[in-house]
Amino acid sequence: MNDLQVFNLTCEYQTNPLGLDVKKPRVSWKTQSDKRGTLQIAFQIQVSLTEDNFENPLWDTGYTETDQSIHIEYGGPDLASYTRYYYRVKVWDNHGRESEWSEVAWWETALFELKEWKAKWITPNPEEIDPATKSAFLLRKEFLLKDNITSARIYATGVGLYEISINGERVGNDLLTPGWTSYSKRIQYQTYDVTSQLKDQSNAIGIMVADGWYKGNLAWEGKSNVYGEKRGVLLQLVVSYQDGTEEMIVTDESWKASTGPILYSEIYHGEIYDARLEQVGWSEPSFNDTKWKHVIVHDIPLTKLVAQENNPTCVTETIKPQSVFVTPTGDTVLDMGQNMVGRMRFTVDAREGTKIILKHAETLDKDGNIYFGNLRTAKQKVVYITKGEGPETYAPYFTFQGFRYVMVEGYPDKENGLLLDTFVGEVIHSDMLPTGEFECSNPMVNQLQKNIQWGQRGNFVDVPTDCPQRDERLGWTGDAQVFIRTALFNYHGGKFFTKWLRDLEADQLPDGGVPFVIPNVIDGHSSAAWGDAAVICPWTVYLSYGDKRILEEQYRSMKAWVEYIRAQGDNEFAWNTGFHFGDWLALDAKEDSYFGATPNELVATAFYAYSTQLLRDTANVLNYAEDVKEYTDLLNQIKKHYRDEFVTPLGRLAVSTQTAHVLTLMFDLVEGKVKERIAKELNEMILDNDYHLQTGFVGTPYLNLSLSNNGYHETAMKLLLQESYPSWLYPVTKGATTIWEHWDGLKEDGSFWSDDMNSFNHYAYGAIGDWMYRVVAGIDMDESEPAYKKILIHPEIGGREMTYARASHHSMYGQIVSSWKITHEQIRIEVEIPVNTTAHIFLPNAKIAGVVETGIPLKEARGIINLLQKENGVSIVVGSGSYHFVYTNERGLKQIYSDDSRIIDLLAGEETKEILESFVPGISNPNGVLASLRIQPIKQLLDHPMAKVNQEKLNTLIGELNSIEFELDTVKQ
Repeated sequence: MNDLQVFNLTCEYQTNPLGLDVKKPRVSWKTQSDKRGTLQIAFQIQVSLTEDNFENPLWDTGYTETDQSIHIEYGGPDLASYTRYYYRVKVWDNHGRESEWSEVAWWETALFELKEWKAKWITPNPEEIDPATKSAFLLRKEFLLKDNITSARIYATGVGLYEISINGERVGNDLLTPGWTSYSKRIQYQTYDVTSQLKDQSNAIGIMVADGWYKGNLAWEGKSNVYGEKRGVLLQLVVSYQDGTEEMIVTDESWKASTGPILYSEIYHGEIYDARLEQVGWSEPSFNDTKWKHVIVHDIPLTKLVAQENNPTCVTETIKPQSVFVTPTGDTVLDMGQNMVGRMRFTVDAREGTKIILKHAETLDKDGNIYFGNLRTAKQKVVYITKGEGPETYAPYFTFQGFRYVMVEGYPDKENGLLLDTFVGEVIHSDMLPTGEFECSNPMVNQLQKNIQWGQRGNFVDVPTDCPQRDERLGWTGDAQVFIRTALFNYHGGKFFTKWLRDLEADQLPDGGVPFVIPNVIDGHSSAAWGDAAVICPWTVYLSYGDKRILEEQYRSMKAWVEYIRAQGDNEFAWNTGFHFGDWLALDAKEDSYFGATPNELVATAFYAYSTQLLRDTANVLNYAEDVKEYTDLLNQIKKHYRDEFVTPLGRLAVSTQTAHVLTLMFDLVEGKVKERIAKELNEMILDNDYHLQTGFVGTPYLNLSLSNNGYHETAMKLLLQESYPSWLYPVTKGATTIWEHWDGLKEDGSFWSDDMNSFNHYAYGAIGDWMYRVVAGIDMDESEPAYKKILIHPEIGGREMTYARASHHSMYGQIVSSWKITHEQIRIEVEIPVNTTAHIFLPNAKIAGVVETGIPLKEARGIINLLQKENGVSIVVGSGSYHFVYTNERGLKQIYSDDSRIIDLLAGEETKEILESFVPGISNPNGVLASLRIQPIKQLLDHPMAKVNQEKLNTLIGELNSIEFELDTVKQ
């Protein structure tokens, strides 16, 4: 067996994709090796029209000398529509080995040319079926086929949501098709392999169509018919026979239409299904459709069609209810144990006409009753009416709910207790591949990580929504851009964001402005930090996956956004005009305001600089030399204006908010001593607030990164581990299973934030995950070689508060792992680096002579490319492989106190507070004369006359603090 193997072949991020309309698809692969330090030096790709014959390939790269193994563009003859292409890969490595051929993979094309569409858009005749009816349409067609079918594909879409059946059997597992795009400009179509569902001779196709995003209720203003007033479908079935002939069945005027059991279906409000109205066999041949109505051609241009771009939405997990209980008001309620997004499926055996009602909610009020207030006008109500012919099972078709609790009404004999086995929750979201994991020694932080992932799953339902439960569920650009780095660590979002960014460009205004939400269905556009999604998101996708094509595709949009900002106001180097959300929901906002205290001009100009920097960097990647020069000059001028406007001559930031300091640091708007001062002042702000944040949507994602990157990682860790309000862990203490919109969505007294805006599933503040993965666990990248081609492993190892952390990420090259564990005696760091990458690893507080790697001295370890002793640790460059480093923990886990120890930290511990108070009476009084010293190091006691501390007394104090007995069993393991 060859120990160099190529595996996990993908095409356009997918394994064996069905229905691509990409004319130059790109292939990627991973390699595994039994040797450390393995690098690819060459590859060979072959593409064939047959799976088992590559002797005369359609395209053969031959031996191609390169280390590139991701996004290799097809370079053969033009691809044909309706065609499957098989491919395989082999590689050569730096150890002189040649791999065997990989297993054969494939991609299959959809339709490249408009003229290939023979189908017509159809809708029920409006004179026979009212287009405004809330009932789902049923459309059907019966047809005959010849014998010896070899393959059959359906290419289909709808305006409204659709579901197809053939011969009484559902086609595919996708839900909420065709997905939500900017329908007026782009409509996705799906491809289905239906070969096994067709029969010789008689067949039938049935299609259900509901309002969905196309014409249903959207946003809080109650808008409907945003994209059109008539639902419709387009379907083309292509059947291939053994004799080489083809046949098409298409939507046209010959189809029939009716309505059925779905009387009402809305994204926000739920579904009403009357099983007594089911038309048994309606999608099977020989069904009597003589009373059905006619269809007409729907006037929708075919130019809007694009093949499926993102991951389909489907059921990804099922959850059983954890319990059933009766509330104080007498309601019967199921508890799913998890705030989830999806639907309930249930089975019931009841007499005809029994009406079962499910009402979905996220939480209970302080009295234990189910709480619907934060849904606003969204009903989240599912009604099922039984037909009474024995057990019947139902789940809604064209809606989804955000919920943990389900109130059940009308279920037979529920007074004697519901049978939990008759109900199941089906989790629904875009079917993204999980790629990231994080865990540590703190159970509450582990729950926070779960909440981050559940928040992403619940809000990535075809578009990145803000919330999944109330009358909103919109693709807010600001939420998406602050969370995207975290999102792309946890799940593979290449396809997901590619599709959404194409909609962003489609909805972008002629002057370059960007709507608040994508797809755009509300008024308003071009707020700083929201519109910047046009630049930040494509750049982050490029960083995560090395995808140059998305930069090429989005460059015009990115540039248009920066030029939009540049054109605002009289000063092209500032942004001081227009509406902005600012630091939305920051805690330093005025009473009854959503807008934080950081001035809009500061936020806007900071993001102007950041987007200009990323645009410059994008131009550099794409070799647009003139733009590199232009936007470098522009960036320098914006930074100069920012410093002139917001930094005093002595180097103090003129705006005293946490977010102002965070943005100034994170976007490199200052440097040198000024940067050091602003970082110090940010740290003191956090300390002065008892290790609590005050940031909102704009500042929070960058807060901990700004602290850790500027020498205040200990403060950042205390922020993460803070359990009292406001903090990331406060919701966890209240039983949260997703990320909240507000830091205090549920208050200490059990009351709620205002019903106006209080989602309990709102992923934005989950952006802390990015810092957890990159800093705490230590998995990062050298951005000059994206997609983790050059990995950085630099964990910030904790102390008694956190003794273990581990993260893993499935990159385009393979799995990366960084894990550390610290005990009183030793530090253990374990790292996994995929083939065809290198890593720079930093071992904090290590000495080369004291490090053992997999049982042997570090200097003798295989795979080490470079080794360097630094003042604060050991720097190592390694190739691929698994590495296990162990060295002595010279500092131990015992807290060492010095004259630099801060008073606020001493006051946080019972023993240290008692000792400090004995030396400096009154120091713990928050309103006392010594209160101003709280955030200072204890050496400042020397300078305060009321403290009455001299150097001898200070030394005695420090000695007594360090004499506190260390108990290892108190440390969290």
